[in-house]
Amino acid sequence: MKNLKSLILFIGCAGLLLQGCGPNLNPNADKEEWIALFNGQNLEGWTPKIKGFKLGKNHNNTFRVTNGNLKVSYAAYDSFDSKFGHLFYKTKFSHYRLKAQYRMVGEQAKGGPGWAFANNGFMLHCQDPKTMTLNQDFPMSTEFQLLAGKDHDERPTGNLCTPGCHVHINGKLVEDHCIPHTKGVTYPLEKWVSIEAIVLGDSIIHQIVETDTIISFTKPVIGGVLEGLDKDKFKEGTPITEGYIAIQGESHDTEFRNIELLDLCGCKDKKALNYKSYYVKHNPSECIYD
Repeated sequence: MKNLKSLILFIGCAGLLLQGCGPNLNPNADKEEWIALFNGQNLEGWTPKIKGFKLGKNHNNTFRVTNGNLKVSYAAYDSFDSKFGHLFYKTKFSHYRLKAQYRMVGEQAKGGPGWAFANNGFMLHCQDPKTMTLNQDFPMSTEFQLLAGKDHDERPTGNLCTPGCHVHINGKLVEDHCIPHTKGVTYPLEKWVSIEAIVLGDSIIHQIVETDTIISFTKPVIGGVLEGLDKDKFKEGTPITEGYIAIQGESHDTEFRNIELLDLCGCKDKKALNYKSYYVKHNPSECIYD
């Protein structure tokens, strides 16, 4: 599916098929309640984990707020020195839509790897950051890769990378670390780009740039090589059905804004006061009846 409207319609139809029968007691059942993950003022709700430092240490103020945007900045770095960083949101999710805008700005930090020029990402279904080892490069996750152009080279954004896991595409297990595509557009530095991820547990994940679905995949499982991962805690082949969301830092300054999430997991009982028609997964513990 290339059209975002088709994906949203599909989710809506799935919700209607799964919901119970009976009168709807919530007059706002169809109103989408998006959550602002970033407030535009500070990093409330977010926690950094930078390679070589304990969870919560924002080395060199790598993650900051500048002009109302969440910025990954290397202004205070003399050299990158493999200090890969990730900024984790506080809540774990399984079924959701994530929207944001990003742009690559400035120059790459000195000492950054060549492949990391104008390269960042949203990490989805991440392991709990508390389980990351001190010198772990990346969290186990599926990465919605974000790129910008370099010189005249084609660098289409929206690729999938899979640190510490494998995925299925068209029913086949794919063990490649990064899965490039030819559908996407190459955007220049300084250009704001809109992205969306539609995540339905491990049943399917869609990565969308502007209005085009760039890649879809299913059934992510633990697997592959990931430097620093404590393999005693993560059994190969285990399905990945939920996780945390993180913003990456790989040596190039990047800005983010309008980071919003629509939770698709909640009360699907029409008799509940907080029933929502767009929920895909039912969580009876969240139902409110009076």
